[in-house]
Amino acid sequence: MERRRLRGSIQSRYMSMSVWTSPRRLVELAGQSLLEDEALAIAALELLPRELFPPLFMAAFDGRHSQTLKAMVQAWPFTCLPLGALMKGQHLDLETFKAVLDGLDVLLAQEVRPRRWKLQVLDLRKNSRQDFWTVWSGNRASLYSFPEPEAAQPMTKKRKVDGLSTEAEQPFIPVEVLVDLFLKEGACDELFSYLVEKVKQKKNVLRLCCKKLKIFAMPMQDIKMILKMVQLDSIEDLEVTCTWKLPTLAKFSPYLGQMINLRRLLVSHIHASSYISPEKEEQYIAQFTSQFLSLQCLQALYMDSLFFLRGRLDQLLRHMVNPLETLSITNCRLSEGDVMHLSQSPSVSQLSVLSLSGVMLTDVSPEPLQALLERASATLQDLVFDECRITDDQLLALLPSLSHCSQLKTLSFYGNSISISALQSLLQHLIGLRNLTHVLYPVPLESYEYVHGTFHLERLAYLHARLRELLCELGRPSMVWLSANPCPHCGDRSFYDPEPILCPCFMRN
Repeated sequence: MERRRLRGSIQSRYMSMSVWTSPRRLVELAGQSLLEDEALAIAALELLPRELFPPLFMAAFDGRHSQTLKAMVQAWPFTCLPLGALMKGQHLDLETFKAVLDGLDVLLAQEVRPRRWKLQVLDLRKNSRQDFWTVWSGNRASLYSFPEPEAAQPMTKKRKVDGLSTEAEQPFIPVEVLVDLFLKEGACDELFSYLVEKVKQKKNVLRLCCKKLKIFAMPMQDIKMILKMVQLDSIEDLEVTCTWKLPTLAKFSPYLGQMINLRRLLVSHIHASSYISPEKEEQYIAQFTSQFLSLQCLQALYMDSLFFLRGRLDQLLRHMVNPLETLSITNCRLSEGDVMHLSQSPSVSQLSVLSLSGVMLTDVSPEPLQALLERASATLQDLVFDECRITDDQLLALLPSLSHCSQLKTLSFYGNSISISALQSLLQHLIGLRNLTHVLYPVPLESYEYVHGTFHLERLAYLHARLRELLCELGRPSMVWLSANPCPHCGDRSFYDPEPILCPCFMRN
């Protein structure tokens, strides 16, 4: 009798709306009406069609109806609750967040979970599952229907959770909380602290998972404390952009090795320590490089400003048995032996992106570079040799290998000392690469009064026009060739195509 009365009360709130009201507006008005009586809204959850949960939850979230949110989390009929997508760039209210986690608390306190309540994931990422709240369950046809009384079923044991009866029980499954973490000193707010405490209290039933982790300046003891709370095998994207010294990197390395599903890794600005012995330095480097043996899912590796790579790149490469899609080694010192080891590594055989920007290649003979390009020629799409101090002779030696890169789309090698004749040879070798659409080349040496002397914009415009004419003559007028050179004052690039786009520093002089 009570169940029938409650059903009638809910239906009356919908049917009392004007028949001329749009279906979407009808749901909004019904949700607002229910929330005017929060006790009724909570009691109604047992009978509420699953399609009406998202709009009611949005109304409760916007109105900060904490008790309703707490009850809805317990009764959530979908596997995922994408709470982060509701934030819309706004800061989540602490009391609202606490209500959601308190609802999880009640749910997790049950020895077994009710069959209808399916929540497995609380997603706090702001840029994930944005379409859920508009698409809802994807079953719009039944959005406004009310369930008919079910046929009599064999009696099963029932439990009560916050006054709501359940029809059946199922084995308990831990709930995952998905977050993107940005670890920076002073950036951990009250919300995150509250979440970490909850995970500590219920570590066996509440799992903190993180797809994307960025580590900035933060004390290592704080990083360790947080990582101990995170399911490290959930991390797929890691950026370490700290000014760490080698011993600190070594302390972090065991955590890296546990990120077995990592797909993208960026490590930058690791500096030498003057107070450690050479033996200790080698030990720390080995601690870091050996972790790559566990990273079987790694697809993209970015290493920037790592002091220790020279003469040791093979230590890292021999632990990488699967091919990479992206390899970026920038602003690092490499030896000719390092480049040779790189060209022989299985990890470069399927590269689509290769960047050696800022790696000084002047003293590297062409042979290992040729072998590297040949190894990746079938798949390479983007190649970057910016500011590598490549000379005319080196560039000319690489032309046959470059012409074999049939999938190449972009080539960038600004900041090198190259003449116009070498550029013309490059253009003629690359003209047959039908996928190549963009080339970013350095300002030719002939654009200066003397080598590294006064820059003449008029000369550059003339030389650029010659290249454009050659492109047209060879039947590739749509291929974009941009010239670029760093500003001598601020280091920013100035582009020319064909008119100059100069930085303010240059224009003031």
